[in-house]
Amino acid sequence: MTEQSEPEQTAHAEKVVRLGVIGLGAQGGTYARFVSDGKVEGMTLGAICDDDPAKRERAATEHPGVPVFDDYVSMLDAGAVDAVVTTVPHYLHPEMTITAIERGVHALTEKPAGVYTKQVQEMNDVAAAHPETTFAIMFNQRTNPVYTDLKTLIDSGELGRLRHTSWIITTWWRPQAYYDQSAWRATWGGEGGGVLVNQAPHQLDLWQWLCGIPKSVFAKLAFGFQRDIATEDEVNALVDFGDGATGHFLTSTNDIIGTDRLEMLFDAGKIVVEGSKKVTITRLTQDERTLSDGMSAEDVRRLFQGQIDTGSLYTTEVKDYESVWGSQHIQVLANFAAHINHGTPLIADGAEGINGVRLASGMQLSAWTGREIDLADFPSDEYLLELNARIADEGDFPARS
Repeated sequence: MTEQSEPEQTAHAEKVVRLGVIGLGAQGGTYARFVSDGKVEGMTLGAICDDDPAKRERAATEHPGVPVFDDYVSMLDAGAVDAVVTTVPHYLHPEMTITAIERGVHALTEKPAGVYTKQVQEMNDVAAAHPETTFAIMFNQRTNPVYTDLKTLIDSGELGRLRHTSWIITTWWRPQAYYDQSAWRATWGGEGGGVLVNQAPHQLDLWQWLCGIPKSVFAKLAFGFQRDIATEDEVNALVDFGDGATGHFLTSTNDIIGTDRLEMLFDAGKIVVEGSKKVTITRLTQDERTLSDGMSAEDVRRLFQGQIDTGSLYTTEVKDYESVWGSQHIQVLANFAAHINHGTPLIADGAEGINGVRLASGMQLSAWTGREIDLADFPSDEYLLELNARIADEGDFPARS
């Protein structure tokens, strides 16, 4: 009788990323729950870090058995995590990301990537020097079907080149009590800005993701306009995308009604997004210039007299999308794990975070100096000098370098 051998084990155990959450605030707590509840494929909760004793006590209660640290460097050095997410104040994102990457720990930084481009560029340089370590950013709106579908359409070239775009996003109403919760809110030294760095980073990222990175910006900002704060609570900005394409961005925190409307006009069509849910896509039968050149003087006369139905020159498609809040963050976390485990392309490479920081900083610097700011050759030293002057005037926070 021939003895049969044990079946060969051909299946391999699934790789699992041990995530360390730095900062157990509202966002960090949400991510910890997502991971501990098993909602993020390829990821487990490795450790939690917070310098607040009450939050550490909460972490131990809500996540028994998960190591809790009061110092993020100790957590990194303990070998308890393979990756971290930095749900901390904006100024700390680059510092913590750099420390993690230099220790061989993968990093998912929260938005914005930082407050000023000098620190973000340093973070990007460190990440580039360690390609074996994953560096991503939480641009969760890039998973929203509203915008992923539009990205595919725009990149296909079907609508031609961009002519102009406008985004009015004033759905950030914040009563004074919101700012009074913490001494660092809406300060130059504690937060690094107002609506541009706290509420609008996702829109600044999406705008550039869809339309391209602007070449320059001119902006008028109101500082402490309708709130008792030091930083900007209303923004009006004009950007130049190059090749004749321009854009307008309006945001504020004092509109109790609020508007969220994105328009993008192209050579052969137009896109209008309302409330980040309803999308209207208009496609011209030919590009606009061809339609214009094909009209005779008689056609123009008939057009002005209402005898030509311009509706015959285009078709309209309307799409309504359901809210996908919550699942977006899970998708980014799962994608982060998949990149670490399997090399899956990232939804948002961390290096791209500098684009939104540069645009926000450019808007602030333009308002401070009254001139148009070159974004392609951004004056990072001048911006930092101006920022530190405002931090010094506050007298509550250290200067930045």
